Amino acid sequence: MEAENYNILLVDDDADDCMFFKDALDELAVNASLRTVNNGEELMNFLVNGINNLPDILFLDFNMPRKTGFECLAEIKLNEKFNQIPVIIFSTSRNPEVMDMLYNKGAKYYIRKPPTFVNLKSVINKAIALCRENKISQPSKEKFVIEP
Repeated sequence: MEAENYNILLVDDDADDCMFFKDALDELAVNASLRTVNNGEELMNFLVNGINNLPDILFLDFNMPRKTGFECLAEIKLNEKFNQIPVIIFSTSRNPEVMDMLYNKGAKYYIRKPPTFVNLKSVINKAIALCRENKISQPSKEKFVIEP
């Protein structure tokens, strides 16, 4: 069986978080290419201008300048060209109201940025596996948050 190659897009304004994400992804047994953009405006421009090369999975930081992760998620879910992209919110927030709001807006999963590199690898690996298994529907609310 041929392994899938995932086109992953990470949207995060923190350069260190981007570097750690890339390093973690590189250590996983997953065929993936990673692109990064640094804010919500860059994300939306990337999607509009790269319509023929959309990501298979989008990891989206919630707290960003210019355009927040919530604003980007709302735009993505309203656009029929982009709304099938699995959006995984990647954030430090532990606010249940924020998580409920993101779930209701259509985010596929929610990851709290983990404190260790080992946990980061674990949640990235789980997120990719869950997206591979469940390509279409949003999971139940109980399975929305991915933990290490």
